[in-house]
Amino acid sequence: MEKTLVLIKPDAMKKNIIGKIISMYEEKGLVIEDCKMVVPSRNILEKHYEEHIGKDFFEDLIKFMEGEKIIALVVKGENSISIVRQINGATDPSKADPGTIRYLYGTDIQQNAVHGSANKDDAKREIKIWF
Repeated sequence: MEKTLVLIKPDAMKKNIIGKIISMYEEKGLVIEDCKMVVPSRNILEKHYEEHIGKDFFEDLIKFMEGEKIIALVVKGENSISIVRQINGATDPSKADPGTIRYLYGTDIQQNAVHGSANKDDAKREIKIWF
């Protein structure tokens, strides 16, 4: 079974839609293997978003995520990475397909409700960071 990481971001936490988001994964046959609510440190966020260090949006992204509650999930299932990415929708909610999490609940590229690992290598690396 393939595993992937999902983060339910601060904007979704504030909208009180945790259950709605998790149910969208479960309705597609995915299983929540592990789950925790955390307030991430800058150190954890820098490890998670290391490929973005030095980019224009990096500091704003860290400020958005740091010091706020998020939920980290390990989601497993056949082709879980691609299924989660399909359920999440495009990073930019204005370009996301109707019915996806980001279409329904995202505001902009940063406040887009969820993160999902991009590929198997990222999933392994990100799960180690958060769990």
